[in-house]
Amino acid sequence: MGNSNSSSANPRFTSASRAFTQKKLEDLKSLFASLASKSQSNDQYVSYPAFQEYFGLSGSLGERIFDMVTQHRKDDKLTFEDLVIAKATYEKGTDDEIAEFIYQTLDVTGNGVLTRSDLESVLVVILKSVLSAESSDAESSDYKEMVDALLNAATFSKSDDDGGSGKGMTFADFRSWSSHVPTTRKFLGSLLMPPGPVRPGYQVPNLLYGDGVESDRLLLKKEYAWHIGGALPHHELVEWKLLYHSSLHGQSFNTFLGHTSNTGMSASVLIIKDREGCVYGGYASQPWERYSDFYGDMKSFLFQLNPKAAIYRPTGANTNIQWCATNFTSENIPNGIGFGGKINHYGLFVSASFDQGQTFECTTFGSPSLSKTSRIQPEVIECWGIVQASNEQDSKHNAMKGTVLERFKEDRNMLKLVGMAGNSND
Repeated sequence: MGNSNSSSANPRFTSASRAFTQKKLEDLKSLFASLASKSQSNDQYVSYPAFQEYFGLSGSLGERIFDMVTQHRKDDKLTFEDLVIAKATYEKGTDDEIAEFIYQTLDVTGNGVLTRSDLESVLVVILKSVLSAESSDAESSDYKEMVDALLNAATFSKSDDDGGSGKGMTFADFRSWSSHVPTTRKFLGSLLMPPGPVRPGYQVPNLLYGDGVESDRLLLKKEYAWHIGGALPHHELVEWKLLYHSSLHGQSFNTFLGHTSNTGMSASVLIIKDREGCVYGGYASQPWERYSDFYGDMKSFLFQLNPKAAIYRPTGANTNIQWCATNFTSENIPNGIGFGGKINHYGLFVSASFDQGQTFECTTFGSPSLSKTSRIQPEVIECWGIVQASNEQDSKHNAMKGTVLERFKEDRNMLKLVGMAGNSND
């Protein structure tokens, strides 16, 4: 363990080395040597071009993370000590240390104020990095709508004392925003990993739909799927299949249930676009089946996509997760589908007529009204099934065992391991 072979007098490096096994230190030495050999530095340091090529980080974000790793020396020389110190802080530190490192990295201008402009430039780089494989000729403008939606979920409460760069995002603002944009947070938490399909924050589900369906009619865009997928495990990010689209199959509750039942896919993503132009929905971890009360588990969540992009996980305040009622005559059991809240005051609800619904502030998910108005009129309703490998079905069934609160506790513990657990106090 540790830095037994090092003669460095740098106490930060000595301390950082203790975070790694000897085998990991040797692996880092091999990585450094490989990158240094491409840097025309006599194997003494890694240049920015070599660093950028390996980690796949370009533009302002790539330049800023290189500046952070080289401890702001501005000499274009990343040493082995730099690499170990950065890796120890960024990957082995406490949750607060990692978050602070990311928070400072987002300040791409390095002026000590994280502004909307800083965040915008980073989000453009992220979306181009993730989605460029989908469209090799994509321009930054192609992602403007999604960038704006992610920015609209952020708060910039730090006043501009110098009157120059505009309001900034405080560290508390950043922590709160991170909890609502988990895919972005995962991407920012894996900057010193080589890019690839399993790198956190890079996964985009393959969207399956019929040959006769025109993609521009679909609500679910690749960037929306990427955003929603940040709150899901890797095995649920392989393929999503279109099960129901109101303009294709008819705006009917019975038709919806017919298309979403007996598919072999228990989990699904429900998306709504209303007459106000807002796009939002929910992830249902359980099938849409007839019940006379709330059901479901703490894996479900609500989300917004446009004009604001945010995800709202269960808070644990109650277990009123999922709703699906049909052919009930009691006024106490509204017919329709929905999530959270309480009867007649749901976090999200679409009536059985599929032409009206509601979205109220909701303690179940800690969510605001998802639209501009609490009473909504859906224009398009869309549902995608989550395709899972057969061996995952048994795992999902077993995950349903135990009480809802026990499952919630397990979910939060797993999220905490990767630094993604939400905090109701944030």
